[in-house]
Amino acid sequence: MSFADSLSTMDEGCERAILVGIQLKGDDASTLRSSLEELARLTDTAGAEVVATTYQKLEAPNPRTFVGSGKAEEIAEMCHAYAADIVIFDDELTPSQQSNLEKAVPKDVKVIDRTALILDIFALHATTKEGRLQVRLAQNQYLLPRLRGMWAHLASNRMGGGVGSRFGEGESQLEVDRRMVRKRITSIRRELEQVSRMRETQRSARYASGVFKIAEAGYTNAGKSSLINRLAEADVLSYDKLFATLDSTTRKLVLPEGREVTLTDTVGFIQKLPTTLVEAFKSTLDEIRGADLVLHVIDAFSTEREMQMRAVEDTLQQINAQNIPRITVFNKIDLIDEAEAAALTRLHPGAVLVSAATGQGCNELIEAIARAATATEETMNVVVPFSRGDLVSLAHSKCTIIAEVFDENGTNLTVRVPRDLISQFEPYKAS
Repeated sequence: MSFADSLSTMDEGCERAILVGIQLKGDDASTLRSSLEELARLTDTAGAEVVATTYQKLEAPNPRTFVGSGKAEEIAEMCHAYAADIVIFDDELTPSQQSNLEKAVPKDVKVIDRTALILDIFALHATTKEGRLQVRLAQNQYLLPRLRGMWAHLASNRMGGGVGSRFGEGESQLEVDRRMVRKRITSIRRELEQVSRMRETQRSARYASGVFKIAEAGYTNAGKSSLINRLAEADVLSYDKLFATLDSTTRKLVLPEGREVTLTDTVGFIQKLPTTLVEAFKSTLDEIRGADLVLHVIDAFSTEREMQMRAVEDTLQQINAQNIPRITVFNKIDLIDEAEAAALTRLHPGAVLVSAATGQGCNELIEAIARAATATEETMNVVVPFSRGDLVSLAHSKCTIIAEVFDENGTNLTVRVPRDLISQFEPYKAS
């Protein structure tokens, strides 16, 4: 079934989903609740309707069916009772667990896990060539160890269209041979490397320009795209769905003193972000690693904001970006009361509270960005000859002008220069 056919199937009627989680010994009940609530939002984003949620307390996942055999039978009964089309597990299933669960539920019910669901959403939202390649790579890496069960699943046409079935979108059919899938992974990696080299060339040009680079990082749906739209008067896709933005978007932001900086929106983070996705989206996440400043955008209205902050911190550490200077930004403060806003300020000194929707606090955020940019500069007194008008233009666009005077020797500038540009102004340093 083609991707278009999948969408058509979804339009005819939402698939009905049952969500399943487990609470291991020592795990907090609130953590499980939070994870299942997020899984429900992911399911909604993928276009399915959650009709029931269930969980089981276990010492450890059952190696055969993930949940206990009695719970597996209960899930099968729930599939009949709720006329479910799909069962989604909150943790990654092994190939054998998935195969055994497929045998336990009615034959027309799909069984997928959280990773497959996220990949499915990524397949819906990837728009650029690089984004689509990254998704296809992650999908094939996920499918490779599941070939026997998944291929039979597809061959019997059980998956049909809809959630969990958009793997390898755009292909005429999925390969049924491990060797062919490995060849596909190699081919995708080769093509992705070519596209990534082009992106790296563009990124290197930005780095060499001396422009101060800012990257947004944050939990999915924290409002990063809305914030870049507000600050840079951009038109980045923004709506209330998880993973609305997959492909990084860079826009120019002009600071009050006239200096230009770049602001990049990146893919949102999430609990239990699969390692394969972190690897597949390496080039996109490189935008964060190469930034001079990270804006950690947090949904101030979310009841799970502390957990979401930890998830982002964990991912930043995973991509070795934890030491980049950072501004903590609490977004959506128009949705909280003054007492809660004051509590956030006390708990997180130095954080900036904003509303991308109303613009509240955005001037304060721009001032904080300007201070951070200035902290990386060196103040220089230079005399630029009139023949180097290009250098004066560079000073106006990429530096902070403190004073500017003209005399017979040229343009006398007192200027704060980014470290990357110091070498260009050094020959004209005033004695």
